[in-house]
This record gives sequence, structure tokens and C-alpha cells, in this order.
Amino acid sequence: MSDPQHDLSTADLLPLDDEGGLRAPPHLKGWRKAWWWFDFIILVKLARLRFIAVLAAIGIVITQWDTLLAYYDKWTRPTDASAVVKGDVEWFCPMHPSVVRDNSKDKCPICFMPLSKRKKGDTHEEVLPAGIVNRVQLSPYRVVLAGVQTFTVAYVPLTKEITAVGFIEFNERGQRQVTARSKGRLDQLFVNETGAMVDAGDLLASLYSPELNVTMQNLLDAKRTNDPRLLESVRTRLRLLGVDDEQTDAVLKAGEANSHVKIRSPISGHVIKKYVQEGQYVEEGTPLYDVADLSTVWIQAQVYEDDMAFLPVEQAHKPNASTTEGPSVTAITRSFPDEPFLGRLAFIYPHVDQDTRTVTVRCEVDNPHPHKLRPGGTATVHIEVAPREVLAIAAAVATDAEGSAKLSEDRVLAVPETSVIDTGSQTIVYRESSPGTFEGVLVGLGPKMHGSDQVAFYPVLKGLSPGDKIVTAGSFLVDAETRLNPAAGSIYFGGSGGGSKSGSTVTAVRPSTPDDPDAKIVASLAGLSPTDRRIAEAQRFCPILTTSRLGSMGPPIKLAVDGQAVFICCEGCKDQALAKPVETLAQVAKAKQGKPVAPVVASSTDDAPPPPVAESTVAAASKSEGDEEAKIQAVLEKLSPDDRTLAVAQKFCVVLTKSRLGSMGVPVKLMLDGKPVFLCCEACRSKAERDPKGSATKAEELRDISAARAKLSDADRKLVEAQSMCVVMEDSPLGSMGAPLKVMVDGQPVFICCEGCREEALKDPKETLAKVAKLKADAKK
Repeated sequence: MSDPQHDLSTADLLPLDDEGGLRAPPHLKGWRKAWWWFDFIILVKLARLRFIAVLAAIGIVITQWDTLLAYYDKWTRPTDASAVVKGDVEWFCPMHPSVVRDNSKDKCPICFMPLSKRKKGDTHEEVLPAGIVNRVQLSPYRVVLAGVQTFTVAYVPLTKEITAVGFIEFNERGQRQVTARSKGRLDQLFVNETGAMVDAGDLLASLYSPELNVTMQNLLDAKRTNDPRLLESVRTRLRLLGVDDEQTDAVLKAGEANSHVKIRSPISGHVIKKYVQEGQYVEEGTPLYDVADLSTVWIQAQVYEDDMAFLPVEQAHKPNASTTEGPSVTAITRSFPDEPFLGRLAFIYPHVDQDTRTVTVRCEVDNPHPHKLRPGGTATVHIEVAPREVLAIAAAVATDAEGSAKLSEDRVLAVPETSVIDTGSQTIVYRESSPGTFEGVLVGLGPKMHGSDQVAFYPVLKGLSPGDKIVTAGSFLVDAETRLNPAAGSIYFGGSGGGSKSGSTVTAVRPSTPDDPDAKIVASLAGLSPTDRRIAEAQRFCPILTTSRLGSMGPPIKLAVDGQAVFICCEGCKDQALAKPVETLAQVAKAKQGKPVAPVVASSTDDAPPPPVAESTVAAASKSEGDEEAKIQAVLEKLSPDDRTLAVAQKFCVVLTKSRLGSMGVPVKLMLDGKPVFLCCEACRSKAERDPKGSATKAEELRDISAARAKLSDADRKLVEAQSMCVVMEDSPLGSMGAPLKVMVDGQPVFICCEGCREEALKDPKETLAKVAKLKADAKK
């Protein structure tokens, strides 16, 4: 029996008379023709479809690669992150809780932040307190790169300043019009020009009036008859006609009538308008002169509607209000831009100009001689409103006794303008709750005001308290860290770093520089009440984690164990401390008797007081040091302010590096490599000029060292200056690698240049202390 497939293949080899196109060979019939179509449509096309399917699958893998990786990470991730660590505690990233490590030396691989410590398995997220919108923790390196500076919230003397543009005008209360009181002819004008300056009582004109003859004769008749009542009556009539007593007495003395009236100026000022000419006939009531007093002027200023709320309401409709009771005003003119003119707000118009949407206010300003303020000129007016006159501030402190007392002195709880971040819907100020930890606090602020040095402040209506430390410089960078994705935030902070350049004020802090533990502990304990703080300082260490300082993990937690107050380092130690009260109290007693590893603040409960020192020795040493320092400061005072600042920052000579600038007279200033360099004396000039670049670099290093040491407390800075060099890297000056680190070796403070030297310094305490003594002796030499 023949094979159909074999027959089909043979038939296909035969020559065919095919016209072409999609048709089966004509000799195929029946099932052979059907097989041919199945092979042509399905089997041949399927090979092409398989190729297209492979290409499509490759494209899907390429476009969805990130999604596939995410699913793979999800399927392969351990269900319990704490299962990969060992021990009672673990370290995690606050911004990426999935990152958990078993040692504190690692950093977050996403945002490069130092890891935080917590009890193993304690993965609950901390709920932010009310009014706190976010929280971020930064390393000292990133704080320096961000240029973060803080300000302590306090009561500041402020004033609200309203600025407006005004026009100088005559004081209408100081204008007078001189008129003719009787008709006649002006025989003579003593003031015959507009603008003439006159004093009160000066002659202005002489008026001949025939109507005075009868009254003058009556005056002479009254004198002749010696009738006092008639004489006084005639005098009164003459006064009403403009004849003064001096002219009347002259007529009585001469004994003959005088029909000329002498017209005098009623005030001192200048003639702003002259209406008549000499020889002109005038009627009774005809105006002769307009005289204006320029000792005071008005400034009509335009205040916008937005500032109307700060104007005193009681003056809004009082045109006769006293000018000594309104807010003070300072006017600056274009003619005298460097001379302020002082005055008072006298009147507020009761209507608003619909075209300009402003209200006109009238300021009365003294015009100093010789009349520098001229009507018709323009002036910029600064109206100073006391904070107690601002209704929002007065309402905010109504229930606060301290705030009300300070407000009566025009002092307001305020924050600098640079610390405020306005998102449109929220107003946020970043508060430093502990070293390196910043909280975004929702605050209520009043209108922008200015301090005595013209620094802009915002009054705090709610959200902050006196003594809070807030971020001023760098607040936008801290805010960016909480809003941008962590990796971008890390790059953003790091972007401001780089090598140290001459003239740079950035402190040399390395990325590995750790937090200052003492500063963090002080900040954490400061949040306790005075009584609790004394107890925590006496206890020092947690009774459960015996090597954990109270305050190193945030504010310590207070417990009552068998009626005794006990502090623990964190919430994770609470159950264990309460489960074994006897052991807990024993450990607390032991902690109070032990020596502190790193003293935080001086405490009256210390059991081991320092050994007594002879008072005479201390006094003599202090007096000697004080006299030497006073002598150096007196010498440095002879420099200019800018040079004195540079010399104080450099502190030591670049040639004789142990010679204080000022100890050998006024320091010598050189410009080397385009930078200022100071020498202790003239003898060092040639050596410094021999290597100008090296001398300039040395000066920059000395200034960086001084800046790093300035971050320490006064007591620690004196110890650092006495030790001078690192106890491990003896050729490394303390401060050359950032702020020196303080370690306690057998109860004595020892300073090292960086964190990398800590382990070596603690390895052999006796040898370390011997090196410290040698370094101090060498520094004295």
C-alpha cells in the first residue's frame, strides 16, 4: 500500500501547467487537495507566527523589566524583616523601614542616612503629634552642607510698618488771609512780591481810608473830655477797623487825626499769593495777601485697603484728633533721601478712592529750618504701628499672662522671615527637636513686621513656644528632604559640597562625621521637668540596656518601680523593667554610683567631687591668663574691623605656628596668592613670602581649625587648646578634620581628631593619658 505523503511529494516534483496564484495543483483531487491546503495555510504560516511571537515576547520583557524585578523582589523577600538580624536590638532607616541591619556602622543604601536603633521586632510607626506635619533626621555632614542655621524663638521688639507714597501740602491750620477792613486806597505796599518771608507783626501795606477821619476825631474828643468810657469805646471801634493800639497811641500823642491804616502780618510765614497793586482802591473785605506758616506741613499719603486694618480705628472720623497721640511717621523725600523727617498720623479720611482703591491719610510733619519740606513735593511715608494696636496679636495673647505683659512693652513672640515656608495651604516652620532631628510645625502667624535692625519677623500666634530652636537658613533644603524622593534629596544635599575653596566659611565635616552624642543627650533631657532632669542625670544609664545613656535614644521614659522613679532609654525596655523590679532598682543604684562614660551636664548629685585645688593657685593662673588675653585683644583692636575678624579667625602665625597673633605687637598683614595672611612679627615676612601659596594655605587651615574649635563649649575649647594635637594621630591638629571629638578615658576628657581614632584611644587608657600629658607639655613649650 502506498504512502500518501510519499505520493504527494512525488506528484509535486512533476512539471505542472500552473497559471500561478493561490491555487492547488490541478492534478490533486479529494483528500490530497485538502491536505495541500492544510499544509499551505497552517503549517507554513505557523512558522512565521512563531517568529513574530518570539519578537513580541522579547519586547514585553524589555518594556516591563522593572515590574518583573519588583515582583521577583516581592516573591523572594523574607516575610519577617527582623528574622535576618540577631540580638535584642536592630538598626533601621526611618525613611525606609524595610532597610534593617544588625550593626550601627551601616547606612541606608537608598538615602545614605545613619540608621536608627530600636528593639528587635518593634516595627510600629511613630505617630506624629498634633501640629507636626513631618519629621526628618539629618547627619552632621548633611546639616553642614545644607547650611542649616537655627534661631531661638523669643520675644522680640517689633513694629508694623506701612509704606505709602504721599504729596507735601500746606498745613491748612497755618494759613491766613489778610483783608482790608475798610475801603480806601493802598498808598504803599511794604511787601510787594509773592513768596516773601514775613514775621508776625511785620508791615505789609499802608491803607488810606477817609472813613477813619470821624472815628479819629472821636478819639481826640474823648481824650479832650477825659472820658475813659468813651475813650475805650473809640479804641474798640478802631481795632475792629484794623488800627492797632500802637497806631492809636501815636495819634493820641500827636494830637491830630491820621487816616492811614497800617496793615500787619498776623503770622510768621511766607506770602503765597498777592492780590493787589500799590495805589489800588479796595473795598471792605477785599483780600490783600495769603500768608502760610511752613513750620509744619501736611503729607497726604495713599494707603492700600490691605493695610487699612492696621490703622487706628478711633482716628477714622476725628478731624480734630491730637497730633501727639497718633502712630509715629517717618517721611523720606527725593530732595533729602538721607534725612528722615519725623511726624504723626493726624487724620484718616472716611472714604476710599474707588479709582485707586486707597484711603488717604494725613500726616503732620515738623518742617526743620530752613523749610526743607516744600509743598508740592513727594515723599515716601513709613507709618509705624505698635504691635499692641494689631487686633490679631492682641487677641492671640489675651489669655497668656506673659505674652500680654510683653505686648505692653511692644515685644512679640516672633520668628524670622527666612524660617517660614508658605505652601499656600499651610505655613510651616522647622523646629530642631534634638540635634539633627527637625520637625515641620504648623504655625499661625501674624502680619510681617520689622525689628529694630529692620530684619523682617512674623509674630507667632500659635504653634511655637519661647525657647524653641527653629531653622532659619537652610529651611527650604530641610523641607525638600521631606518632600523629594530620598535619593534625589541625598543628591541635592551632596551637590553643595565639594572641595574647600579659599575664603569658604563651610566647616570641614566629613560624610562619616557622627552625631554629637552629648548635644543630643542634653537636648533630650532638656524636655524633662527640672525634678525629673536631676533624677535622670543622677541615674545616667538605662537599667535594662546598661550601656545606653539616658537621652541617647530620645527623651527618657519615666516609670514607677515599687514607688521609686526610674528612667529607661526607650519604650522597648518597659516590660522588662516592670517584670523584674528588684533587679531594676539594683541596677539603678549601681548606675548612680558608677562613673559617667561621657558627662553631659554638671549635676549636684555627683558622688565624686573633683580634688580640691588651692585657691591661690587657681586665682594666679586665671589672672595670668586673663592679663595675657586682655593684652592680645588690646593689640588686635588697633586693626580695622575686617582685619581684626580675619586675625582672630587665624589666631596663630603661619610661620611660628605656636605664636599667638597680637602677642608680639600688631600683626603684620600680607597679601599672598591673592589672600590675606597675618604674621606675628616683621621677622617672619621673608619666610612667608618665600612660599606664598603654602603660607596662604596654612592661613586657611588655621582659620578652619579655629572655626571647628569654636563649636565647642568654653571649657572644652580650653582643654583642646591645651592638648593641641590628636592623641592618636599626633601630627593632626585638633580641629583640622572638623570639630574635635571628646572621649572619656578613666574619667578624664581626651580629645581626638575624628571618629576613626576612638577605638585606638580607648584601647590602652594609661598610654593614652600619658600621651595627653606629653602633648600638653609640648604645647606649653
